[in-house]
Amino acid sequence: MKLKTPLCMASAVALMAATAAQAETITIATVNNGDMIRMQGYTDTFTEQTGIEVEWVTLEENVLRQRVTTDITTKGGQFDIMTIGMYETPIWGANDWLVPLNDLSDEYDVDDILPAMRNGLSHDGTLYAAPFYGESSMVMYRTDLMEQAGLEMPDAPTWQFIREAAAAMDNPEEEINGICLRGKAGWGEGGAFITVTGNSFGARWFDEDWNAQFDQPEWADALNFYVNLMNDYGPEGYATNGFNENLNLFQQGKCGMWIDATVAASFVTNPDDSTVADSVGFALAPNSEGVEKRSNWLWAWALAIPAGTQKEAEAKQFIEWATSKDYIELVAANEGWANVPPGARASLYDTPEYQEVPFAQKTLESINAADPTNPTVDPVPYVGIQFVAIPEFAGMATEVSQEFSAAYAGQQTVEEALEKAQAIANETMEAAGYR
Repeated sequence: MKLKTPLCMASAVALMAATAAQAETITIATVNNGDMIRMQGYTDTFTEQTGIEVEWVTLEENVLRQRVTTDITTKGGQFDIMTIGMYETPIWGANDWLVPLNDLSDEYDVDDILPAMRNGLSHDGTLYAAPFYGESSMVMYRTDLMEQAGLEMPDAPTWQFIREAAAAMDNPEEEINGICLRGKAGWGEGGAFITVTGNSFGARWFDEDWNAQFDQPEWADALNFYVNLMNDYGPEGYATNGFNENLNLFQQGKCGMWIDATVAASFVTNPDDSTVADSVGFALAPNSEGVEKRSNWLWAWALAIPAGTQKEAEAKQFIEWATSKDYIELVAANEGWANVPPGARASLYDTPEYQEVPFAQKTLESINAADPTNPTVDPVPYVGIQFVAIPEFAGMATEVSQEFSAAYAGQQTVEEALEKAQAIANETMEAAGYR
């Protein structure tokens, strides 16, 4: 026994050394928003449980989309996991560019993922990405400023009320803008916002024959309303503001209202980050008077595995960990229920502690109200609310959003921007054979 013990110890040490030498490292590309950055802070927990190391490539939203799209279309192999959304996932899944997530463990409970999220991240019934969080969009507003203005925010406001409230809350002397909205170029930044705004004015990207519709009065009404609203009551330089820029402005108390992703609610109500945390209210995204469609979208930032990775098993382990019920409980235990990733799992909304979170129900209501298969007033040949679910959309919509941002910056008129958008969209459809 005395001779065997050192041998056992030596064997154990050798085994540990071999295990360490064989430890895998996965590389994840992700977006630089608060929930994804928070997840990086818990990565050590995953590594301790599995021995798998994680390297992060954290990028601004527009840059992330360019990098992962280039990597997957060229089979570059830079990443083992990509953060993508509802636009890319079904298209890339159909092209066999992603690993199907049809063999996740029973404990993971795929059926607990909200149907809107599961459907949006699937192709032909197969899940190709797991939602880290899901979102729609809604109004976030300063309850103290609304009260001072003598107004009461309706549960379901119109754009006309939003303009009235923005005028009443705007206070340049105190550096308070009546409203903060996205104007930044990029199909998923300002392009997403102006598309849902267009929906709520009765506009659409294409008619049923794939003819562009930017020459129709509904688009002129939507874009003129937006430009006038922001020129009158928005921050200077709004043409370059996206999600993160407006979040920062709101947290600093410089916005009376902000209409954006429901996921922002936890950040504007967090007293560690927001100077107005105790005076934030929520309402559904607005519609224009007489138009039934509201300006809310449907999205999920989700984790997907590019086909061809050499670390598929390890990548699936990470996805199961990061999008699980256990991860939600981990964040809740450390940071409170208001800060868990929202909008992905049905069980979260059945949790009594989460039901007490002031924005929880409004987030779920907004998600459930979004209908990607029926996004506009008039019929359309596409699926998608803030995007058109065709491969050509990303490039085309980025160009269109650049023209709109130029109008926001005063570099061209609304009429000129719409004329160019019409040409870009029609030329793209003709070149791709849609018409």
